[in-house]
Amino acid sequence: MSEKAAVSFEFFPPSDDAMARQLWDAVGRLAPLRPKFVSVTYGADGSTRSRTHDCVLRILRETELCVAPHLTCIGASRDEVLAIAEDYWRNGIRHLVALRGDLPDATAPGVVVPGAATSAGAATSGGDGADRGGFAYASDLVRGLARTADFEISVAAYPEGHPESGSVDADLENLRRKIDAGAGRAITQFFFDTDVFLRYRDRCSAAGIGINIVPGILPITRFPQLLRFAHRCGASVPEWLRQRFDGLDDDAETRRMIAAHVAIEQVQRLQRHGVEEFHFYTLNRAELTYAICHAMGLRPNVVEHARVA
Repeated sequence: MSEKAAVSFEFFPPSDDAMARQLWDAVGRLAPLRPKFVSVTYGADGSTRSRTHDCVLRILRETELCVAPHLTCIGASRDEVLAIAEDYWRNGIRHLVALRGDLPDATAPGVVVPGAATSAGAATSGGDGADRGGFAYASDLVRGLARTADFEISVAAYPEGHPESGSVDADLENLRRKIDAGAGRAITQFFFDTDVFLRYRDRCSAAGIGINIVPGILPITRFPQLLRFAHRCGASVPEWLRQRFDGLDDDAETRRMIAAHVAIEQVQRLQRHGVEEFHFYTLNRAELTYAICHAMGLRPNVVEHARVA
């Protein structure tokens, strides 16, 4: 595989001791692969802000990783959001993922939906941030962050369109606004039909969008969970994928084998079409993501490894 392949990983802040152990095990396992960066999500309505902050600072303190916290417009005023960004800058954070965030009650409390507006997404309609004197749109947030400090800013992209936007064309215009405001990278919603991403990349190119469009890859741990994620954020689930996982609800070992094969096949096809950077929604689990990265040719650096205990 291409030696140019680069990866990044998404984590979410833990809500209890068991989830914390799972998170730090995943960070420790994946850090030696030397990702380009790791991102840390907010909750659906910004409710995990303090836990996100603590998680980000611990990763920064205890590993050699570049950390990219998520910041959203939801549930905070403009001054509150920019104060968080300034604090991150003082602590050495130079990369942010700027998102609109989900409106209150858009998802169940505490549920992390990979690639949704709380994850690598940013919806096209305004959020409740404007009602609190905050940022109404992700493009407004990007502009505010770019004026605050010289952050590297990643934003969202939706190859199949965001459920609130009405069309992929509307999403492309929204992406252009975020780029004009200062974004330098777009991370996509997860998808399983590789042609969907390739068509979207072509449309971005035709529209004059020149920033890197990074595919979001979701290794499948539990298929019913995937279906819930897909329903909430408008991602399609092909019939062939449903058939591969049919009858495996009680067979975790076979599920893992199928999931690894599906994701490896997807990544390798994207690489054949010139894709060189991938963002993995890990769900704080390392096994599948590590296996996929191994198949991509990535190997751990035994010297520069994470110091997470």
